Amino acid sequence: MKLRDVAHSRTGDKGNTSNISVIAYRTEDFSRIRELVTAERVRAQLEGLTPIQVTRYELPKLGALNFVITGALGGGVTRSLALDAHGKALSSILLDLDL
Repeated sequence: MKLRDVAHSRTGDKGNTSNISVIAYRTEDFSRIRELVTAERVRAQLEGLTPIQVTRYELPKLGALNFVITGALGGGVTRSLALDAHGKALSSILLDLDL
């Protein structure tokens, strides 16, 4: 089972930092998501990006997790030569995580 089967995601950016929210489709799935989607697993899933730091924030009343990923955008939108300078595809990469 993939994370995308039980949650959806949104991505935002500020400078060289991306944030990815993971929101459970159903409230009863949130505890499993909270247990299995750790900062360490997110970092491993995004392996290959420049050195990154992943910080996880929990929003249990919303059934969501928010990951702040420092160093993920190649210097930021105005400096990066990446095709996806805003990092919008990062949410799709994360949703491909095996649970």
